[in-house]
Amino acid sequence: MSYQALYRVWRPQELTDVIGQEHITKTLKNALVQEKLSHAYLFTGPRGTGKTSAAKIVAKAINCERAPVAEPCNECRTCLGIQDGSIVDVIEIDAASNNGVDEIRDIRDKVKFAPSGAQYKVYIIDEVHMLTTGAFNALLKTLEEPPRHVIFILATTEPHKVPLTIISRCQRFDFKRISAHTMIERMERIIAESGVSVEKDALSFIARASEGGMRDALSLLDQAISHADETVKAADVMSIVGAASQDMMYRTVQAVYEQNVAAGLAAIDEVMQDGKDPGRFLDDLIYMFRDLLLVQSAPDLDQAGDRLMGDETFKEFAEKIEQPWIFLMLEKLNHFQQEMKWATHPHVFLEMFIVQASQLPSDKEQSVAAEADLDNDPTVQALKQQVRQLEKELKQLQQPLSRNGAAPVANGKSSPAERTEAPSGNDAPPQTAKPVSSSSNSRAHIQRVKDLLSEATKAHLQTLHEGWSHVFEQVKRQSVPASAWLNDCKPVACSEDKFVLSFKNEMHRDMVDGKFRDMIEETVQTVLERPMTMYTLLNTHWEEVKEAYLKEQNRQPAEGNGTSSTQAEAAAEDNPEEPPSAPSPAEDPLVNEAVKLVGHELIDVKE
Repeated sequence: MSYQALYRVWRPQELTDVIGQEHITKTLKNALVQEKLSHAYLFTGPRGTGKTSAAKIVAKAINCERAPVAEPCNECRTCLGIQDGSIVDVIEIDAASNNGVDEIRDIRDKVKFAPSGAQYKVYIIDEVHMLTTGAFNALLKTLEEPPRHVIFILATTEPHKVPLTIISRCQRFDFKRISAHTMIERMERIIAESGVSVEKDALSFIARASEGGMRDALSLLDQAISHADETVKAADVMSIVGAASQDMMYRTVQAVYEQNVAAGLAAIDEVMQDGKDPGRFLDDLIYMFRDLLLVQSAPDLDQAGDRLMGDETFKEFAEKIEQPWIFLMLEKLNHFQQEMKWATHPHVFLEMFIVQASQLPSDKEQSVAAEADLDNDPTVQALKQQVRQLEKELKQLQQPLSRNGAAPVANGKSSPAERTEAPSGNDAPPQTAKPVSSSSNSRAHIQRVKDLLSEATKAHLQTLHEGWSHVFEQVKRQSVPASAWLNDCKPVACSEDKFVLSFKNEMHRDMVDGKFRDMIEETVQTVLERPMTMYTLLNTHWEEVKEAYLKEQNRQPAEGNGTSSTQAEAAAEDNPEEPPSAPSPAEDPLVNEAVKLVGHELIDVKE
């Protein structure tokens, strides 16, 4: 048979040709030139990454007639003899079929003899993890102290199965999976010299399907060349590996994104009719969403550029599909992938994925639906009108302020800038009011919260707590990330038109106060049916504000400020379920016992 497979024809003959393993080839070249060779090497890594090829190249280099050299010359008698197998001093052993004690004892008996046609005897034991325990024990002493003319090179894809006593006697080199970009470059070089026409998309698909193994990639390429008529296309590769076409995956993702269950199920039915494996189709969808995340998050990477090349549909998906929706899809795909492993009818789980995933709208669609519902709400319309009026008045106030450095007084009322804390000196520049925000715990912000506590009541806080679950659900329907950030807080004070949220985490507080403030305020206004302004604090700062407020109220007589210390504690309460610090009821044994059982809130004592 004159024809040879591509991976055999293009097997590396020099360390430079072992692509993707520069960290290993550089070390071996230096050791060869400096003649600092170890008596035993252990090459580990996934299949098809160059372990056995590197072992044979090292065997040629150390026996080359021009040694010491970094690369074998591949021209001398020794190099050519090792390459065609005519020199018996380089022995390649398959440990899968020669894994017994007798085979290792035979090696141990023969290592003492000098090489016949080369300088060194090289034993290459492939898949060494297949040796039995007795065989490993028989190899130990010889591997630790072999004759000076013997070198062992062990190769394995499962190093965890090799005893530590063997590993400790070798220099270990870990081969990595070869990146898709590197494999594409290698295949482009091969097809250029072979005169074969292959599309870029087909090479990309071969690189992804080979999972980091160059030998697998060349085998797929060889098979695709035989399958194709003239030019190898992506469809040819997909038909070989049993994967669905790119167009079929795009149709499925488009149907799920548009919540079109019928179209999604029709696409799945077509995939099954073509005899495709549902598990492989699910894997292809996972890789597709992974590529979308890669392109969106790191568009400058070479892999992202290769993925976008010549694929307009993929570009459109990368531009319109949001990352939160991709994360949801990956979670669903991972769940059904696990369920599919043990299923008798795996295509049923693929159909279940289509149905469930189609019920998850994208963030954009959620926002559009929420805006449509809000536009039809008369309360929201009234609030929007108020906001437009306030914006108009604010612009009128800002114009003279930017020219004169002070805000005007309209209708005998002080402007918002004048109602803030003013400097004591006559020459100090006037200060404008800061917007209501808790991004920084400034004195002005804390003072605003204290002012709110003087207006807050227990009834308002109880009303907000009762409606808080509705607020959370409405926020979740508008934006799932917003509800996640809001999950960290709780309402701790509320007045007629303001409320305070206390947060455990500063990052959650900043996100809610910055990005989602308008959404949450509008939702609270919708639930409570009145305009509301939100204040946010960390739990520690809230406790400080509440304690300072209570001390101030206790120092002031009840007649002077109209608020007793008991009322102040009720206004600053951060947990409506705890009993308020109210005065004890009448000294009645029956009442006292009832209070102990159910608390103050559920008891109304009438004389």
